[in-house]
Amino acid sequence: MSTSLLGYDMPSPIIVAPTGAHKLANPEGEVATARAAAACNTIMVLSFGSSCKIEEVAASCDAVRFYQLYVYRRRDVSATLVRRAESLGFKAIVLTVDTPVLGRREADIRNKMVFPLSPNLEVLMSLDDDVGTEGGSKFERFARETLDPSLSWKDVEWLKSITSLPILLKGIVTAEDARKAVEAGVAGVIVSNHGARQLDYAPPTITVLEEVVKAVAGAVPVLVDGGIRRGTDVFKALALGAKAVMVGRPVFFGLAARGEAGARHVIEMLNRELDLAMALCGCRSVAEVTRRHVQTDGDRIRAML
Repeated sequence: MSTSLLGYDMPSPIIVAPTGAHKLANPEGEVATARAAAACNTIMVLSFGSSCKIEEVAASCDAVRFYQLYVYRRRDVSATLVRRAESLGFKAIVLTVDTPVLGRREADIRNKMVFPLSPNLEVLMSLDDDVGTEGGSKFERFARETLDPSLSWKDVEWLKSITSLPILLKGIVTAEDARKAVEAGVAGVIVSNHGARQLDYAPPTITVLEEVVKAVAGAVPVLVDGGIRRGTDVFKALALGAKAVMVGRPVFFGLAARGEAGARHVIEMLNRELDLAMALCGCRSVAEVTRRHVQTDGDRIRAML
């Protein structure tokens, strides 16, 4: 099942997606998740919304890690976070591009969710905690006041100008954007719909993965996240052309259940399930998992014409 991503070897094509506020699940937060990922020899993408400082996560264990970033209204904040990640040995920047504004997250609104300000941001920006949350959540207000709705391809250019780290774009769901990403010189694209929380009826990522893979035409690796719950889901993504998959909620749930051991158990379970699926499909390596191993709804419709 071994593979590599940006030159880094991994025992399987499963990596940990960026999700914020892990201390909501376990007191050790992202430090526990980082150790779980390191124990499985896989890559963790640390969220900008980490409830542990970047320095704490970097010091927790020796492993390959990427850093997830948004472009803020204040570019100096984004630049500072990039410099910190670089200095602490992070190997790539994952730029989320599907959130120029926050979607209408109705569960957060109903619950008046208070998303704790990341300690990585607290000295860089501040919000008045006394402002009410009528008609929204405090996370919604945070996003409205800090994220830059003018996000464009020029920001990818800007990010490339301030870092030598490879950049992956997270939030690509169309062939057009995939081609533009390659033209912009990024190191990889991540097919993602932000956990289906940003826009009602955004397409499931598995349904647009093949379109993006074809558009990229092998120029850069294509990753995918969203809805990966079983090893067979990983297998399907590989068959449709993904280089690797990113898993967020299952790892978070494992962390909530049993801390570091729970997060590690989830990764190991997905690895075992993928290994079994490959064996039952006669695949000795991920390179042998090809398009012929899956049939999509489109295939079935075309077969009837």
